[in-house]
Amino acid sequence: MFTNQCRHRPALFEHRQWLRCHIAMYAWFGGSTPRLVCDNLKTGVIRHPREGEVVLNDAYRAMAEHYSAAVLPGRVRKPKDKPSAENTVWHATMALIGAMRDREFTSLDELRTAIRAWLREYNARPFQKRDGSRLSVFESEEKPLLIALPPLPYEVADWVYGRRVQANCHVSYARNWYSAPYSHVGSTVDLRIGANTLEIWHKGVRLCTHRLLPGTASNRYSTNEADLPGKTMWRQWDRERCERWANRIGPDCATVIGRLFAMERLDEQGVEPALAVLRLSKRYSARRLEKACALALGSIASPRHSHIRPILESGQDLTGEIPDGSVGGAETGGWVRGGDYYANMGR
Repeated sequence: MFTNQCRHRPALFEHRQWLRCHIAMYAWFGGSTPRLVCDNLKTGVIRHPREGEVVLNDAYRAMAEHYSAAVLPGRVRKPKDKPSAENTVWHATMALIGAMRDREFTSLDELRTAIRAWLREYNARPFQKRDGSRLSVFESEEKPLLIALPPLPYEVADWVYGRRVQANCHVSYARNWYSAPYSHVGSTVDLRIGANTLEIWHKGVRLCTHRLLPGTASNRYSTNEADLPGKTMWRQWDRERCERWANRIGPDCATVIGRLFAMERLDEQGVEPALAVLRLSKRYSARRLEKACALALGSIASPRHSHIRPILESGQDLTGEIPDGSVGGAETGGWVRGGDYYANMGR
């Protein structure tokens, strides 16, 4: 079946598959059609009023632009706008089902091979009431009208809108970070997520492109060095950088950070727990944090942020003592006030 029009029923295809059908169609033709005459399905047409402008789906419009095709949806409930496509689709579908009804297939690849072989024979079959075949009509009349395919096929992608570029020149997506030009720090950008790439867009302009990190990755950074400011070069946190910060605070803090990393299977898993402890030095002095780490190490083998922060908040590091009963066990976590505290309440 060859036609410069297309028709798909939305009940049979999801949005992504519908776009992939267009890509496969153009690859089969060996060129793109000047026009796409489609139904008014939501995956292609958002709104088609009797009066006013047709509103296309963003992804469908982008796909058509990629192949230099104009989308001209048929009028609502007007099948005669594309009668040749309506009849050809029905005829080809019924002929294919009839030809394959008694055959069994054990894989999709086997089914595809059989359909392609049948389609070549179907298109080369002579017409009954005129000279030639569908193949000859395509090669002589339709193929010369096709537009050359772009160098790369269209990549079906999803859009994520309204992400803010953080102070570290990165944007968060799927638990990972991707760099954007530092001049856009604080700006709101949109992300185009393809099968293997992530693009960052701002007001219709593509800022940069990244290779998409694996779905199993977490808290990893994809950084283009050109996106970062030259004088204050930023780089991601790792174990070495965390340990250097801890050593500047003191030996007990360094011990706490070392044990946090030792508890994790991967160093990347220990970065956030370590930074949670180290960032306490921004709210409290380095001397107080070092003392709090020393007190925590006296009661817990591997203290964490949830153990050290209550010491600082209650001022226990200033007195150098942890009240009796404040630790419920070696690793139960948290600091609780002893019974004497509650017994004296209200006096």
